[in-house]
Amino acid sequence: MFVTRSAIIRGIAAFNKQPSNRSLHATSLAMAPIQVGDPLPSLDLFEDSPANKVNISDLTAGKKVVLFAVPGAFTPGCSKTHLPGYVQNADKLKSDGVAEIVCVSVNDPYVMAAWGTQHNTKGKVRMLADPSGNFIKALDLGTNLPPLGGFRSKRFSMVINDSKVEELNVEPDGTGLSCSLADKIKIKK
Repeated sequence: MFVTRSAIIRGIAAFNKQPSNRSLHATSLAMAPIQVGDPLPSLDLFEDSPANKVNISDLTAGKKVVLFAVPGAFTPGCSKTHLPGYVQNADKLKSDGVAEIVCVSVNDPYVMAAWGTQHNTKGKVRMLADPSGNFIKALDLGTNLPPLGGFRSKRFSMVINDSKVEELNVEPDGTGLSCSLADKIKIKK
């Protein structure tokens, strides 16, 4: 049996005319960005390579973690200010009871590892990749930045206590450098 191109097109056209109460590209549920008090989604991020999965919910269970996200590794604001601030303040944050400091970006794990090496993050900040943006999408904290390749994370920081958001700081324009900086983190004791 041979299927012609026009038969396929007619089949697609017929499918598109069928009544449906849902769109193929959108859900019927409106998402809201994660808020203080919400639990983190149980999703895998990657550290150093695609073989090294880190479940963010498991990582933050039973401890206090500072997580910050950046639009892109090696970008000017992220490399000159955001990441270096957390590296410099790591000892202070850890003395205030923070068990882990985590940097997340919609990049591949090799890029995040190289960026971490360049900024001497070992033992201070864990560099976790969200290659498909699934974690950032689940938080509803993504943005479209075509010059950086499209979908990226807004710039934000959060304090997580036992897998729940305790503090959330999202930059008003999604990319600025004000409320999400390391020196703005308030650790509740």
